[in-house]
Amino acid sequence: QVLLVESGGGLVQAGGSLRLSCVASGRTFSSSVMGWFRQAPGKEREFVAAINWSGLNTVHANSVKGRFTISRDNAKNTVFLQMNSLKPEDTAVYICAAGGATFADAYHTWGQGTQVTVSS
Repeated sequence: QVLLVESGGGLVQAGGSLRLSCVASGRTFSSSVMGWFRQAPGKEREFVAAINWSGLNTVHANSVKGRFTISRDNAKNTVFLQMNSLKPEDTAVYICAAGGATFADAYHTWGQGTQVTVSS
C-alpha cells in the first residue's frame, strides 16, 4: 500500500524545463517499480517513463527520450521526472504510479496528478 503525491507542475514556455516530484509513503517503495504517465484532454493515458527499485534500469517513451529523465531517491521516498526542451504537445496531467517488484507487474497505486502546460 503506497500513497503518492505529485508536485512541480506549472506553466512553462516551449523549450523550457520543469522537474516533477512524487513523494511516496509506504514500506514497499524501495522495492517498487515507479512510473510516470500523462493524460492530455481528450486523449488516453500514455506511458512516459519507468524506473526499477535500484534506479539502474529505466525506460522512456520514444516521444520523450532524450528530453525527459526519470530518477529516484529511495532514502527520500521520492521519484523525479526531469523534463527539458518542453514542447506544447507535452501539455498534460502528469501522474505518478507505483508498481511491483518488476516491470512485468501491474501498477497498483496512482497519484492525483499535476498539471503541466507548455505554451508556444
